[in-house]
Parts: sequence; C-alpha cells; structure tokens
Amino acid sequence: MAQSSREIKRRMNTIGSIQQITKAMEMIAASKLRQAQANAQATRPFFARLQVSLARALAAAERVGEDLPPIATSREGDRHCLVVITSDKGLAGGYNANILRRASEFLTQNPQTQLIVVGRKARDYFRRRNHDILAEFVHLGDNLTTGHAHQIGQVIYDFYVHDLFDKASILYTKFINTVVHRVEIRPILPITQAYTASYEDKDKGFDAVYFYEPSLSEVLDSVVPLFIDGAIYQSLMESKASEFGARMTAMRNASDNASELIRELTLSYNRARQAQITKEIAEIVGGADALESR
Repeated sequence: MAQSSREIKRRMNTIGSIQQITKAMEMIAASKLRQAQANAQATRPFFARLQVSLARALAAAERVGEDLPPIATSREGDRHCLVVITSDKGLAGGYNANILRRASEFLTQNPQTQLIVVGRKARDYFRRRNHDILAEFVHLGDNLTTGHAHQIGQVIYDFYVHDLFDKASILYTKFINTVVHRVEIRPILPITQAYTASYEDKDKGFDAVYFYEPSLSEVLDSVVPLFIDGAIYQSLMESKASEFGARMTAMRNASDNASELIRELTLSYNRARQAQITKEIAEIVGGADALESR
C-alpha cells in the first residue's frame, strides 16, 4: 500500500509538471493570437477591394473587347493544383487533421490534382502517402510576410503559365473566433467572371468611368499576379490566426484535464494513505492485545 501511495504521488508530480508546460504554451499562443487575429482582420478589406478592382478591370475588358492576358483566361480541363496550408508544429487540437481530411476528400473527388504544400504537417502527411508535390514551403515561422506569399504565388503563376494545370485553389482555415475555425477552399485560377463578379454597383444611378494607363491589358498583367499574391497572403494570415486559436484552446483543455486528473489522483492518494494508516493502527492494536493475553 505504501508503494502504491508513492506511485500515485509520483504521477501527481509528473502531471503537475506537464500542466505547467501546457499553461505556458497557452499563454504564448494567446499572446501570438492577438497579433495574428489583428493581421487577419486587416487583410480582409484589402483583399476584398482588390477583388472588386479586378472585377471592374475584367468587366471593362469584356466591354471593349480587350484581349485578356493568358493568366486571366479560362481553360477547359480537370487538372487541379491545390495549395494546402497547415502548420509546422503540432499540439493544435484538430487544426491540422481537419485540413488534411478535407484535402484527402478533394484528392478523391479530383484525381488529377497536384499539390503545393505549406507547412511541415502537410508535407509529411502526403509524403507518407506517396503523393506528388510540386513545391513545398516549410519552416516559414510565425511572422509571415508578403514575401512568403509572393514566393508561393510566383510558383503557381509560373506553373499555370507553363500549362501544368488548369485550375488552382487554396485550402486554408478561415478564422471565425478563438474556438471556431472553418476549413475553406478558395479558387484563385483561372480568374473567371463567376469568381470576380462579387462586385455590384450599389448606386444604380451612378456609372463610374475608369481610365486605365498605360493600357487595360498591361493593368491586368500587373493586377492578376497581385491578386494571386493577395489571396495567398490573406489565406496565410487566416490560417495562422486559426492555428494559434486552436493551439490556445487545445492547451487550455489539456490544463483543465490535468487539473481534473490531479483531483482524482489526490482522492486516490488520500484513500491509499487512509488505508495504510488504518492497517498500521490495526496492527498496533492487534499487537497490544496479543501482549495482554499472555
């Protein structure tokens, strides 16, 4: 019984040490989440405005019969490119598992899909399953920049121009709040009117006139790559905020579970100590009775 008490005490000490680690990780994730959430929210208006500007330019090109650049023209075909954004680290609850599950479903529905992976979790997952990976971007860190988005966007742009695939989409996690994160697929290529037609003139009686210099086709040549980079950067910011939110929640749950387990072990330890003390008292009383009976 004494050995059992020591084992319970040892387990309590071990769980207490783990709880200190999970609490520290929760605080770190919470501090990083505040900045990541602000970055994600700041990119939403920029990307929405960029989408509206591109929609206007494409609508103007359609009205005047301007030839669209190859990157902005639709293609017939089912060859997909899927950019999968995960984290480099674990301990984030179901964050990575939800993304990878949705990616597997996409691959099942679209067999002719090539992958560009962002994050070590996605790279390792698809390597183990022998999937072809066009490009991988790992160990980007927590402070993502537009330079990272441009590197990924340049790879997508070059591969699309060289006809390696017909469609490109981003699989990322949209940040809703610290608890809710929604896995979404964002199409980025081809730049179709169906995708950019979210813009609608709210002032029906006002028809704005835009002049494009030096020419509309040259403006589109510059705006379309910028749109790709903006979509990737906005997706990265959303995913990073979701990652920190999921990790903070996971570490909080782990700390709460550790507290509950310590309470249960404390009760078991007290019962074990009580049984040990009762046994010792019984032995002492038994020994005293044996001496008196002689």
